[in-house]
Amino acid sequence: MSAPMTAGPAQAHVEHDGFHTAYHDVGAGPPVLLVHGSGPGVSALANWRGTLASPLADDHRLIAPDVAGFGRTQTAYELTHETRVRHLVGFLDALGLDRVDVVGNSMGGALALALAHRHPDRVRRMVLMGTVGIAFPIPDGLDRVWGYEPSLEAMAELVGLFAHDRDVVGPDLVRLRYEASIAPGVHERYAAAFAAPRQRHVDEMALSEDDLRGIGTPVRLLHGAEDRVIPLEATSLRLVRLLPRADLVVFSRCGHWTQIERATDFVREVASFFTD
Repeated sequence: MSAPMTAGPAQAHVEHDGFHTAYHDVGAGPPVLLVHGSGPGVSALANWRGTLASPLADDHRLIAPDVAGFGRTQTAYELTHETRVRHLVGFLDALGLDRVDVVGNSMGGALALALAHRHPDRVRRMVLMGTVGIAFPIPDGLDRVWGYEPSLEAMAELVGLFAHDRDVVGPDLVRLRYEASIAPGVHERYAAAFAAPRQRHVDEMALSEDDLRGIGTPVRLLHGAEDRVIPLEATSLRLVRLLPRADLVVFSRCGHWTQIERATDFVREVASFFTD
């Protein structure tokens, strides 16, 4: 788990529609939008560092923005689900991308589903990992993630919650995420975006069952069997029955971090699905 300590690819910036979006752009080929999840200290690089450096970039253009409210992306808009969806649509417009494949992680999966629902012509295929986007009672794990108050101890507890394999959790990773979570203005934005009562944030991200049945985009759902943040049974097992063109792959001995704990398998699934 030494990857998070490397510098990572350079970050670009684009201004559009009241947003200053920071993003990473690597590789060449068909465009793939990588949409990260929520969590204290999260950014595109923190979530997708290994993916950006993987063989997936040999055949695809990987574009990973800091979602509105995270990382170095800036906006004066209220940090809601609606704002985040509007931000991603405007970001695609700003880069001149009419149609993309999308990989959405957790909250990013809900954003991907919203894109496919509202703009079906813009999303060719989707891979959704430990995704939200369907109504379910907020679990204790997610409530703890969104209710984070900065301390090294609290960050260590959350990082351990994300991973089934505690060997991927080390003091360097904990400190890196903790320091990111206390950068100027970061926690204030995070606390405002996911203020209690937190069930309402799950509900805001959820599409109705009828809306989900109407999404014709091909989808591959990936989920860790031991996910304690977004439970498999409450989300992906229901989504695979509702989305008309979805398949589900469940990774054993894996928590919420499929792209880290099962990195090789994750890249293989994405590559095979997007090149079919």
